[in-house]
Formats: sequence, structure tokens, C-alpha cells
Amino acid sequence: MEETQVKKNEDGKKVEDEVVRLRRQISLLPAVSFIIGTVVGSGIFIAPKGVLMNSGSVGLSLMVWALCGVLSLFGALCYAELGTSFTKSGGHYLYLLETLGPLPAFLRLWAEFFFIRPAVTSYVALAFGRYVVEPFFAPCVAPTVLIKLVSILGVTFVVAVNCWSVTLASRTQVTLTFIKMFALVLIIIPGVIALAKGQTTNFENGFEVDSLTLDRLPLAFYNGLYAYGGWFYLNYVTEEIINPNRNIPLAIIMSMVTVTVFYVLVNVAYYTMMTPAELLLSDAVAVTFANRALQGLASVIPILVALSCLGALNGGCFGSPRMLFVGAREGHWPPIFSMIHIRRHTPLPAVLLQYPLVLLMLISGEIYQLINFASFARWFFIALATLGMLVHRYRFPQHLRPFKVPLVIAVTFTVVCFFIVGLSLYSDPWNTGRSCLLTLTGVPVYYVTVYRFRLPGRLKHIFNYCSMQLQILLEVVQQEVQTY
Repeated sequence: MEETQVKKNEDGKKVEDEVVRLRRQISLLPAVSFIIGTVVGSGIFIAPKGVLMNSGSVGLSLMVWALCGVLSLFGALCYAELGTSFTKSGGHYLYLLETLGPLPAFLRLWAEFFFIRPAVTSYVALAFGRYVVEPFFAPCVAPTVLIKLVSILGVTFVVAVNCWSVTLASRTQVTLTFIKMFALVLIIIPGVIALAKGQTTNFENGFEVDSLTLDRLPLAFYNGLYAYGGWFYLNYVTEEIINPNRNIPLAIIMSMVTVTVFYVLVNVAYYTMMTPAELLLSDAVAVTFANRALQGLASVIPILVALSCLGALNGGCFGSPRMLFVGAREGHWPPIFSMIHIRRHTPLPAVLLQYPLVLLMLISGEIYQLINFASFARWFFIALATLGMLVHRYRFPQHLRPFKVPLVIAVTFTVVCFFIVGLSLYSDPWNTGRSCLLTLTGVPVYYVTVYRFRLPGRLKHIFNYCSMQLQILLEVVQQEVQTY
């Protein structure tokens, strides 16, 4: 329960509206919009190429899309149980902390800050920049520098919105979600009409597996799961959801079923109007599709896709800092990250201090490498979180669980995640190996800074001085009341 009995009276105490804390402002519609708006980003407009490239045929690629949707729904249901069992915000980090202990939780924070969030934000931002810039240069190749500059502007915009106001960020997400669903409908309708007229050439012999190699199949799933990525973001903001025991499971189920149906239909529409070879040659699948099927509206599609990417950026920028915020509150991350702006009531340091690393990776990264680079660590920790849920069920059977996912779903999801993560080390050892090594670099940091604080006194003094100056500059303080 929220402790909000803070009033301002003759004794000079603060009224509730003036208390510095994160408020419960997210109802069911914003929660659904938050998930859909974060999931439906650049993925459905970029990943079809990666899924087809690694699956080898139209039929198998459609199966991958459907199975990724089912797998994501299974994972989302597991997180619905976790989100209603543990009432704090923080998502993956909090669940690892509660079920498997502080070291895995700290490593999740470490990976999130230093490469998962920068990589995820970068490849969505690069997709945004590409869809904004390329129509102006077609049929020529757009300048890479200009694409990255526009990408930086997109990231800067969503960071500014999330620093300014939680309400503004929430309303922006709802608006952009409706726009991106309209974009998907605009793609689906001409595809379904063409299919009804008998345009099925590209589906003939759809399950030819001559070009399929089992070592590349996990990469097909990675690309598909990347497009579905974001179903877990609502769990980052549990403390800001109105009636979380009802709204978290409802929002997750409604949004993931909707997204899966739309994604499969969009891919069917792509294959109705484009051959597999044409799809593989396109870096902007939705634009190629629009030029073929929506000639009168072809110029509108890139704008809609860019806004869709912006919505995914906004959702990520809204959710991910809450993990760092909770980690700092639990003593596993620098205290400055657990502070809130005194007037805006936003976790401004957690939002703002990720920005430089995002820019660095955005400038130096390439989109498909970034997907594989971030996916290993992200899915490894998701698998660990659901494994932790199963361990916690066994150890604490009496723990209150307002929503309980069937055991077969939890076990299936956990096993499949570990299988995909393990096989990916064989499929793409360079990017997944780097991701694994970077995660493990957090182990000595944990033992030096968290397990037993062993930094020299002079370094501690410098660190505390810098934190104090940042606090003054950003006008932030610790929460004044408990919100869980």
C-alpha cells in the first residue's frame, strides 16, 4: 500500500501533491498502449528480412513469427505472475533479486546500463532515422551520417519528454500506439485483398528447406523475438500502475494476443506482394511494400513507420530507467539514480545518465549486429528470471500470488529460452560471446563495490562529491514516501 498520509497543515507539513515520489498514474488503456507501443516499433519493419534470411523459406518464416508470438505470450504470462507477486517496480532486476539473489540481479543492472539498453535504443533509433531520411534520397542510398544525426534527434526528443513529465510520456505513448496500429492495418488490408483475389504465387512450395541450416535457426528466432521485445516493460513500472493485480495480467494478455495476430497478418501481406528475393534485398521492407501495393499512399508509410519507431523509443526510455532507479534504491547502483526531480516527479538521473552511452553505441553500431549483440544477454536474464520464479514457487509455496501461470507454460518458456541462448553461442559466437564476456565483467565490480565496499577513501570522497554536484545540478532528491 502507498504511504501517502503526508499533508500540509499549520505545522508546515507537505500536502500529498507536493510529496516527491513516483505516482500511480497508469490505468488499463495506457498500460495496454505501453506494451503495444513498445513492442510494435522498428521490429516488424526490419526483422522480416532477418527471419527469412535465417529460416530459409516463406512457410518456415511465418511459423517462426507465430511461434515467437506464442513464446512471447508465455513469457509475458510468467511476468504477469512475477509482477503481481512482487509489488516493486524494476522488472528483471527485482525478480532476480527476490528469487536468485543479489549477484544475478546486479549483473542484470550492469548489462542493462552498459550495453543492453544502449544497443536496443540504438537499433530502434537507427530504424527511425532510416525511415525519415531514405524517402528523400530514393532511389539513391541515403547518407549514413544523416541517418545517424536524425536518429540522435529522435533519441534526444524521447529523453526530453521522459525527463519533463510522466503524464506527457504516457499520453505520447497512447497517441503513437494508435498511429502505429493504423500503419499495420494499412499494410494488412491490401495484402488480404490481394490474397483473396488468388495472388498466392509466393506461398507455393513455401516449406522448401534446402537453404535451411539448423545453426542459423536460432538467429531467425532472435530476429522474430526482437520484433516482439517489449512485453516485459510494464513490469518496470509496477509502482506506477493503478490496481496492478488486475491491470498487469489484463494488459499483458490483451496486448500480446493483438500483436501476434497483427504481426502474422503483416508478414502474410508482405509475401503476398513481394517475392522472398525482393524482401531480402530490401532494407526498408514497409517502404518497398508501399511502393508496390499503396502507390497513392507510399509517401505516408515511411512517416508512419518512423512514428512507430519513436513510440518504441519512448516506451523503452520510460521503462528501462525504472530498473536502474530500483537498483539504486536497493543499494546496487549509485544513489543518484534513485533520485526524483523535485517538481517534475520523474526519475530524471536514471533517464538522463543513460543518454551518453546510447549516443556512443548509436554512432558506432550497425543494426543487425546490434540485434544479436543485445539479444543474448537480454534473453539469458529473462530465462533466469522465469527459472527464479519456478525456484521461488518451490521454496515458498505459501507466498501470495494473485495471478498464477500454469506450470507447463513457465517450464516450456524457460527451457526454450535457455535452448535458444545456448545455441546462439554456436550460431554467432562473436557477438554473443562479446555480450557474455561484457556481462561477466560485472562480477568483480559487484564484489568490490556491493558485496564488500573496498574502494579507497579518496575515490569514495571523489564519488560522493560528484554525486552531490549532480544532485544540485539536476535538482533531484530521494523519494519522500514508500510507493510499494
